[in-house]
Amino acid sequence: MPIGTVVDFDDHVGLGHVDAEDGVRYLFHCVEIADGTRTIDVGARVRFDLMIKLGSPEASNLRPVSDSTP
Repeated sequence: MPIGTVVDFDDHVGLGHVDAEDGVRYLFHCVEIADGTRTIDVGARVRFDLMIKLGSPEASNLRPVSDSTP
């Protein structure tokens, strides 16, 4: 599972981007935030899955990386 940092998020539109450790920037929609809050802080470190939507990879199932997460 990739790990990255949320670099932007627009609460009004519900879209944001996460920069993965591999250098790729992935789009995500607020419904893909795993805790159901539909919002996330810029700068948050997250673990996520990848899905293909409209031919492009997007981040899904975003969840925070804690200090105890391997």
